[in-house]
Amino acid sequence: MKAIISLCVILLCSVRIGCSQGFINFNFEGATIVPDPASPYYPNAVNASDALPGWTVVGLISPNDILYNDISLGATSVSLQGANGSFPSLDGAFSVNLYGGVPTSPTGASISQTGLVPLNAASLRFIAQGVSFGGGPLLVSLGGQNIPFSAISTSPNYTMYGGDISAFAGQVKQLMFTAPQGANNYWTIDDIQFSVNPVPEPATCGLILCGAAVFGVNRWGKRGASSKFPPSL
Repeated sequence: MKAIISLCVILLCSVRIGCSQGFINFNFEGATIVPDPASPYYPNAVNASDALPGWTVVGLISPNDILYNDISLGATSVSLQGANGSFPSLDGAFSVNLYGGVPTSPTGASISQTGLVPLNAASLRFIAQGVSFGGGPLLVSLGGQNIPFSAISTSPNYTMYGGDISAFAGQVKQLMFTAPQGANNYWTIDDIQFSVNPVPEPATCGLILCGAAVFGVNRWGKRGASSKFPPSL
């Protein structure tokens, strides 16, 4: 009897794993650029499912498109940014920029996908950079629950953040990144990953960030509000 029960448990676990898909395209390098010639923003309008495989987008500029290497200055938008983008990629060939839109926008910008959180996951980590002139918050949620996150380290063009997601390990959940409404709420994100390492204690992070501040690593401060933006929505 015990052997039968054990076999049933194994089979149930196998079915769950088989029906559950792991998260994909966390570094956004899976992009295929397919411009939409019918869009008024061509060639900066690209098919969303090709540009961001695995992700569901809120912030389309048309039923099927997101921006590429361009940004909106008014309407909520999600854009894929390359090395020559308005907000250049943080790492690798591509990053994603979320723009919340002006306060009258009906909703903020977000990308999300559902997958199986690894069994040994202790933290969620990602790199990001927001604007330095009046930007707003970036929100991260897992399974509909807000995930508080804090800075772990800095580099010249981004900060690495981490949040505790150990309570969700081994579960199938929706992961979502959101830039709420805000006229200057632009966030570029990249290199999302689940880590077996917990988020460092605040005191440790503080020492790291203080050291970075001494060396003056603040790229966006140098750009300032005078940066030239391309045509927008």
